[in-house]
Amino acid sequence: MIALFIYLSISVIYCASSDTIIVFSPEMQKEIPTLIITPDLYESNRSSLNAVFLLHGYGGDYLNWSNHTNLEERADRFSMILICPDGSPNSWYMDSPIDSTSQYETFMIETLIPWFKDRYRINQMGITGLSMGGHGALYLAMRHPEVFSGVSSMSGGVDLTFSTVKWEITSKIGSFELYPERWKHHSIVHMVDSIQDGFMPILIDCGYKDFFIDINRALHNRLIKQNIPHTYIEKPGGHSWVYWVNALDEHLLFFQNRFR
Repeated sequence: MIALFIYLSISVIYCASSDTIIVFSPEMQKEIPTLIITPDLYESNRSSLNAVFLLHGYGGDYLNWSNHTNLEERADRFSMILICPDGSPNSWYMDSPIDSTSQYETFMIETLIPWFKDRYRINQMGITGLSMGGHGALYLAMRHPEVFSGVSSMSGGVDLTFSTVKWEITSKIGSFELYPERWKHHSIVHMVDSIQDGFMPILIDCGYKDFFIDINRALHNRLIKQNIPHTYIEKPGGHSWVYWVNALDEHLLFFQNRFR
């Protein structure tokens, strides 16, 4: 009996559950997977909980976050629902004006989020992401501030003009030489001017050795110039999963405090 008790106490570390759901996008005419992690609290007392969207980076998919860290443990510890949508390897979470199969802003805002709110007991929502997903989180929050209660970015690609030849951005919005205003319109550093008073809390996070550090500093300075409240963090690290996994708890705590 004692041995059995010890075995159970070691084995049952967390009780959160994870499911992969498939949602059809009428805009793109395809099915898109999303991973959702619900904490034990969600089922145990039938309560409504807050949710945070975790966006993956360039070249990734909806399983990236779960493949690199324990999301079930975090869902239980922070008492929140975690949602990891698939943003394709290179959508940058925008609606492409030239690629009808890459309409991820519309999918997220008009299809996926209403789908979740219809089927899950969700209160407030936050959104965060790494690299391309950091851009995506800020992009969607700035364009749809009524949807989210807080936004954060880890190592975000917040200025698309950082490279006009990498990461397949040209295939989504056209070449920089032909459409410079389009590149500016979709870059977070230039979207700051659209932020209104009373905008949601913002957390921006980037490592000292990250190749995106200068554009994140530029975003920080523009937010200061516009007198937009935000939290800005620099710490040791580069553009890597080691950095993002270590940063995740800090970002989830940011949302937990905001939701309170």
